[in-house]
Amino acid sequence: MKLFTGIIFCSLILCVSSHGWLDFVREAALGAGDMFRAYKDMREANYIGADKYFHARGNYDAAQRGPGGAWAARVISDARENSQRVTDLFKYGDSGHGAEDSRADQAANEWGRSGKDPNHFRPDGLPDKY
Repeated sequence: MKLFTGIIFCSLILCVSSHGWLDFVREAALGAGDMFRAYKDMREANYIGADKYFHARGNYDAAQRGPGGAWAARVISDARENSQRVTDLFKYGDSGHGAEDSRADQAANEWGRSGKDPNHFRPDGLPDKY
């Protein structure tokens, strides 16, 4: 846990060095809100095949806030995928089950964070509300 906290702190320092602290923290908070909203929408939609779209959308929206939002999106996405790997390890053993899906989720995360259109992952039939 100390290593994880140290890595987060160091990445925060490096990201903020050329950006104002208050701006960065504000962007990070708003970006975390964007990520939560995408997660909440994904749960509400409960639409098969829409997972990657919501990953890309949350990361895209957060990254549009600026460096703080992009940092928050990366930290949240990585933490979520790492926790999923641990869960899969306990659930399925060392079978590699879920590793392919995790890589696809991370690709969608990066797609959105890089500013590419999240609608690339939008499944046919997903309500316009999302």
